[in-house]
Amino acid sequence: MNEIRMEMDGRKVTADDGMTLLDAAQRAGIEIPTLCHHPKLEPLGGCRLCIVEILGRSGSQLVVSCVYPAREGLVVRTRSEKIDRIRRMIIEMLQAHAPDSPKLKELAAQYGADRNRFPKEASFCVHCGLCVRFCAEVKGKNAVGFVDRGTRREIRFVPEVAMVECSSCKECFPLCPTSYLQAAYVLMQSQALAPDERK
Repeated sequence: MNEIRMEMDGRKVTADDGMTLLDAAQRAGIEIPTLCHHPKLEPLGGCRLCIVEILGRSGSQLVVSCVYPAREGLVVRTRSEKIDRIRRMIIEMLQAHAPDSPKLKELAAQYGADRNRFPKEASFCVHCGLCVRFCAEVKGKNAVGFVDRGTRREIRFVPEVAMVECSSCKECFPLCPTSYLQAAYVLMQSQALAPDERK
């Protein structure tokens, strides 16, 4: 297996073929924030929090580290004024949807984000997709999925599947950074019950 040598935040780091910049950073103990990444899942690059800067002779390039492949000789910066500004804005936009998320509060404190910068549109879901992807890729059940698109996009359980599969699983619940998933599951259960069972 070929060893890839790079520079990251002024440190010499190595990566193996097939690793991403996020993989290399994590192996080297360099912290890069992410909401949508999980080691058992295919990288998505959905939340954009793991953005980093690649430095070159002709300037710099911003890339999403969880999907960008590690390459020989790269010079990478994981923190800078520009990166922090972008992450801060992402966190502020996400907090408009999930203002009470412990994970987002932690990131907001780290990056100095203002939770009141954007008007609250509390859907409590930040569309990280962890639950959808884990259920499909790891469990192979497809009990939860995205519905609609754009600003109307949301996570929803498939009642006929979820009522059979989820009660004995719930492995995706701890992955949710906002606890929206548990609420959506309880709502699905209540709606799936026959009227006489709700009394």
